[in-house]
Order: sequence, then C-alpha cells, then structure tokens
Amino acid sequence: MTIEVDVAVLGGGPGGYTAAIRAAQLGKKVAIIEMDKLGGTCLHKGCIPSKALLRSAEVYHTVKEADAYGITASDVTLRYEAVQERKRKTVEDLFNGLHYLMRKHGIQIINGKGRIIGPSIFSPRSGAVAVELADGEMETVVSANLIIATGSRTRHLPGLAPDGKSILSSDDALELNELPGSLLIVGGGVIGVEWASMMNDFGVDVTLVEAASRLLPGEDLDISVELERILRKRGVRILTSVKLDTNSCRYADNGTVSISAETADGHVVLEAEKMLVSVGREANADQIGLENTDIQLANGFIKINGMMQTTEPHIYAIGDVVGGLQLAHAAAHEGIIAAEHICGHKPAPLVASRVPRCVYSRPEIASVGLTEHEARKQGHHVRIGKIPFSALGKARVLGATDGFVKVVADEVTCDVLGVHMIGPHATDLIAEAVLAQVLEATPWEIGQTIHPHPTLSEALGEAALAVNGDSFVF
Repeated sequence: MTIEVDVAVLGGGPGGYTAAIRAAQLGKKVAIIEMDKLGGTCLHKGCIPSKALLRSAEVYHTVKEADAYGITASDVTLRYEAVQERKRKTVEDLFNGLHYLMRKHGIQIINGKGRIIGPSIFSPRSGAVAVELADGEMETVVSANLIIATGSRTRHLPGLAPDGKSILSSDDALELNELPGSLLIVGGGVIGVEWASMMNDFGVDVTLVEAASRLLPGEDLDISVELERILRKRGVRILTSVKLDTNSCRYADNGTVSISAETADGHVVLEAEKMLVSVGREANADQIGLENTDIQLANGFIKINGMMQTTEPHIYAIGDVVGGLQLAHAAAHEGIIAAEHICGHKPAPLVASRVPRCVYSRPEIASVGLTEHEARKQGHHVRIGKIPFSALGKARVLGATDGFVKVVADEVTCDVLGVHMIGPHATDLIAEAVLAQVLEATPWEIGQTIHPHPTLSEALGEAALAVNGDSFVF
C-alpha cells in the first residue's frame, strides 16, 4: 500500500509533531510515522514523567518541613505506587491531548518502524519511507519532503550496560515500583542532578559522581558551585573528577552493586543498592535507512544547514538526531523552521545562544546565553550583576532563599551576554531573560522594566541594575 502526502515526518516527538502541526497549518497534507507512541521520549520517558516525579518529591519535602510554616502535619507517608500512578495519569492526559491535536489538524498517524528507501518505483529520488506495521504488513509513504525527527537514546558506558535491576538507565528508573535504600548516580549532568535531587527528597541515600571537575560543567561556574553547596547541605554525597573502573563492577549477595573509582583523594569503592548511569544521549540515526541516501553524518549526528536541510535538500532533520542542544523546546522550534521553509517561507535560523537551558532540581536552574567564562574567552570585557534570592521578600515568604540571579553584560556595548539563575522557579523566570536577548535589551532596559513586588521576578530586574551598581535590594 502506498500513502502519498506533501510532508512525511519520521518520528513523533516534540520536534516531529510540532513540525507536522505547522506544516498542516500552512496547508500541507501531512503524515507522522512513529514506531512507539506519539510524544516520543519527552512525553513517555523523559521530560514529562521525570518532572511529575520531581513534583511529588518536592511536595513530600515541603510537607515534611511544614512545621517551618506553622503547620503540623502528622503521619506523613510516601506511597510511591501512588506517585507512579500520578505520573502515568499525567502522561496519559497529555498523550490524549496530542491525539486530539493530530485529529484537529488532519494529520495522519502511521504506527510502525520507518526506514528511508532510495530511488525506487515509488519515487525517482530517495526519501520515501517503508513502514513495517505491528502486524508485519508493509506500507510505503511517499512525500515531496521528509522531516527526520527520530530523536536520541540513552548512551551506555562499556561495562555498565543497564540490566533494569541493579544498573539502571533513566528509562528504567522512571518505572521503579519501589524506591531503593541507596542510589549511586554516574554522571553529574542535567539528568544526574535531577535524579539526585529527586531521590534525596524521597529519602534515598544518594551518591553522585562526575568525571569533570564540577557538576553541570556546561553551566556557569558560579551555578555549579552553588548547586554543589546546596546538594551537599541536603546530604547528597558528591564526587567530582572521578575515573571509574568500569571493569570492576560487582554484585554482592546482599543485593548491592559496587564499583572501584579513582578520585582526587585516592582510590575508593562505591557501593549502593542500585546504580543509575546518566552519561548523555546518542542519536537515533542508525537503522533508519540513511545508507540509502546521500545524507552526511558528523560524529554520529545528521549534518544540516540553517534551514534544517540535510545534504539532500528535500530531506530535513530536526531535534536530538542533529545533536546540538538536545532540548525538547529547541527541537520544536527546529520543526517550525523546517515546516515553514518547506512551505516557501523564510524563517530565521535558530540562534543557540537564545535557547534557554533548564534543570528541574531543587532548587531549579535556568540559563540563556554565554557563561562568564565563555564571554571572557570570546574577548568580551564583562560586567557582572548578581542578586541573591535571600534579598527578596517573596523568597523569604516562600522559605526558599538559596540561590541567585546573575547577569553577564558587555562593558563596552552594554549587551546582555548571558543570564544564569539558580533558585525557586528559575525555569519559569528565565523566559524574560530570553525575550531580553531576542530584543537585544541592555541591563538598564531590563532594570527599568517595573517588576511587581513582592515577586521572584524582581531578582532579574535587580541583577540587571546591579551590573552598574544600581540595585535597590543588595
């Protein structure tokens, strides 16, 4: 059977379904080919389920600390099976919402494993997709343009392949039926930090190890220092500059897993009930038929231009499969660019420095633009404005005074080069900083924007004023 459409999208994650919706809005006949469930990793194995668990962990922590707010809460009990059920319900509701959107926009969903084929009787050029359906039948999707949005998967360390029992991937951890007594997390990036924060709030004994010299090595140094301080204060054991001996992984009779490591202080043996390996992700660029095309790869990721076109101009690629930021909101924006370009529009290319980065730990972390180190390395003469949340009335009211907002500005041009936040609701507050960068606002202009009092949003306004020493709160 042959299905003919204007635009075919291979992969139904945030990038894929956003691209499909935009193409449909612009009058194209669209089909999405998805081998698993619409919504992709983000909805089913990443962003949404992990944040649902993080929210439950935050509430559990808050209730246990209720005495600090003058409220006595007795018999506070964690029912992890109910936590998991809430997570599943959240995912299900959003999944149903996505299907409604597909029906609303007339987008056909084809559930099956798609593989790109070369020139054939179906099409004189590569880009048609052969789809193996669940019942073993085959369909061929032929389109004028193809958007590859196959995403990524968890990367494994040799010798530490997840078994779903003692050694876990983040996918495995999301499906735990009960909490372990202790957890060793390998990898201090975004996923590792979020799981460390979550499990600590749930009462699990957490050890977090990172090969680099600090947690979140891609973020501003001040953010890493503050994060480590807060997590250590909460009882998380943190080891950085760690070199694991992956051949030394052992399973004990008591059900624990152990591994030898070299640290700055010497040799240690790390032991826990379970190990979570979170060392990044790799592109789903294999087994999708790229060998049948002239599409080029670089370090395992699909090469594209600013309009998301591959080296075959009628085939586009977006999201994690092209590398870069590997963020759901970035993938969605790339999908819009690809769809609009297909439809003859002239969208602006994605500017990586204007894409916000978020970590949903407690406290939250959010940033956009250059770190202080990156700015200096690029030759900028910088001025820094930094305001602690403890200076704000709203933070005091919330009982969440850890962290700060930091503005990095160019001393000569007055441009805002970067904004970095760690503190309550940082992932919500960062949007104003992103808008400021899009509008090329100066710190003075941000500072002149009236921020309501008392709110957490005052932190950015005051940090912007602090660039020139004009803050009113610190």
